[in-house]
Amino acid sequence: MVLGVLIVKFIAQITVVNGSSMENTLYNGDRLIIEKISPRTGNIDRGDIVTIDDPTKLSMDTRPIIKRVIGIEGDHVQILDGKVYVNGEELIEDYISGDETLDVNLEYSDVTVEEGYIYVLGDNRNRGMSKDSRSIGPESLEYVTGKALLRFYPFNKFRFF
Repeated sequence: MVLGVLIVKFIAQITVVNGSSMENTLYNGDRLIIEKISPRTGNIDRGDIVTIDDPTKLSMDTRPIIKRVIGIEGDHVQILDGKVYVNGEELIEDYISGDETLDVNLEYSDVTVEEGYIYVLGDNRNRGMSKDSRSIGPESLEYVTGKALLRFYPFNKFRFF
């Protein structure tokens, strides 16, 4: 039993997706294995899907959240005319739901990501579908609790990330 607790606390755990903020990539009820080593070793990069448990920005009923990393420390992220730009280059995002990325809060639509932070977005960019860095700002790496490793359920959508 102690070994099981240690594995869940420090190595990996099963997570159930709650909500639609990551559609078209993840759906409500999907089961994932989240590995917990990468956040501790600083191995988080653009495109990774991460879990975040930030008590300073999220309420108990919405924690933790799962989002895609768009910008890492030092990146300049802009949301302009429905498109996302990182360091001046438009992201090609064939995984998003919807045709455009709406800016939610102008304060967070043009930011340079500070050291120790990441800029995250849900894949469902339709209005009101994702609480992410557009509304709450960049997230501290200290609150990143894991990185999606694989989806194992539903079985017909098994995939590694």
